[in-house]
Amino acid sequence: MSKISEVVQRARAAFNSGRTRPLQFRIQQLEALRRMIKERERDIADALAADLHRNEWNSYNEELVYCLEEIEYMLKKLPEWVLDEPVEKTARTQQDECYIHSEPMGVVLIIGTWNYPFDLTIQPMVGAIAAGNAVILKPSELSENMASLLATIIPQYLDKDLYPVINGGVPETTEVLKERFDYILYTGSTGVGKIIMTAAAKHLTPVTLELGGKSPCYVDKDCDLDVACRRIAWGKYMNSGQTCVAPDYILCDPSIQNQVVEKLKKAVKEFYGEDAKKSRDYGRIISSRHFQRLMGLIEGQKVAYGGTGDAATRYIAPTILTDVDPQTPVMQEEIFGPIMPIVCVRSLEEAIQFINQREKPLALYVFSQNDKVIKKMIAETSSGGVTANDVIIHLSVHSLPFGGVGNSGMGCYHGKYSFMTFSHRRSCLVRSLQKEDPFKDRYPPSPAKMTHH
Repeated sequence: MSKISEVVQRARAAFNSGRTRPLQFRIQQLEALRRMIKERERDIADALAADLHRNEWNSYNEELVYCLEEIEYMLKKLPEWVLDEPVEKTARTQQDECYIHSEPMGVVLIIGTWNYPFDLTIQPMVGAIAAGNAVILKPSELSENMASLLATIIPQYLDKDLYPVINGGVPETTEVLKERFDYILYTGSTGVGKIIMTAAAKHLTPVTLELGGKSPCYVDKDCDLDVACRRIAWGKYMNSGQTCVAPDYILCDPSIQNQVVEKLKKAVKEFYGEDAKKSRDYGRIISSRHFQRLMGLIEGQKVAYGGTGDAATRYIAPTILTDVDPQTPVMQEEIFGPIMPIVCVRSLEEAIQFINQREKPLALYVFSQNDKVIKKMIAETSSGGVTANDVIIHLSVHSLPFGGVGNSGMGCYHGKYSFMTFSHRRSCLVRSLQKEDPFKDRYPPSPAKMTHH
């Protein structure tokens, strides 16, 4: 038997022993995870600096804080969530007990991703632990420093049998996916999402797929362009554009395109200085392959700003492209880098049509002073989530589910939605053996003549 099979079997045996069931155990493990984040904050920041050129402030505010807040929220709410949930009864079940009992799914596989390699691996794990599961973590091999750090520190704080970390590349992930899990949560590309779902189907394993897509950003003429462009630039160039919910491209009227460019440039200089390469806040591209892919997307485009890169350090300058033809490669795939194409549309209707002709994105952004414009955009398009007059922020709200739709994924997590995702909501009816009278009419023999009540 392979080492991976052994790890999975050990996790299953530990789960079957029943030790994850008590609320106290789950709380203890969540508190240990919180302690790990606080005590190893420096090591985590170092790994993020090595993998993605993140500084300590960004590491904390773009990743760690979300995990810590999620843990605090779970610790506060979990005692209430684990209780059986009474439901409305029918006329015939008035004397019975009817409720939903949340039970753990079992052994959960979480496959992390490289762009936020701590948060997008650990935050789903918080919900899986809270729901009482065993959790096998498979961090992304592209963020190799974080992957090896997680494999080192998690066993130092959490139960070693229940929460193992498996590292490796495609061969190891392929091997892991042959095993039977009770739930899989994957964050990454649509292409790999299909591979995960195919593997899961062999065991009828349910999945949550957190995928990506081209998240559009519509900028209305009726809008404070200074504020809008500052917010858009923040969300686009954070982590060098390597964010699944980053605004992928801008849709705006041709009459404001130049203003949008100027105000984006102004914001970028405000954030990163004249040369973003020297800024401690500006990231680097994760790998040479992605660097080459991104530089290829700029080729043949009208570059209004940036457009340069340095292969040795995998740096790509914050870039803005204007009058972009929707047929060109930069508009055919998720960019996942610091390149902002602007596509001109002549009306809100045209923007809506443009969005609806494409795959459903993970996020959609609309900037306008006019509430009717915002409501129309929400009513007539589809996306995983929406933020109006800002970007990305909907992810930080515990009470909003985070997930995609169509090509941008399925299922969701965060806050209570994480607990629900990793629990089986079991329908329970408990009846007394007394009082047989009310049920007499259900037994054969049935009356010869049908009477309608």
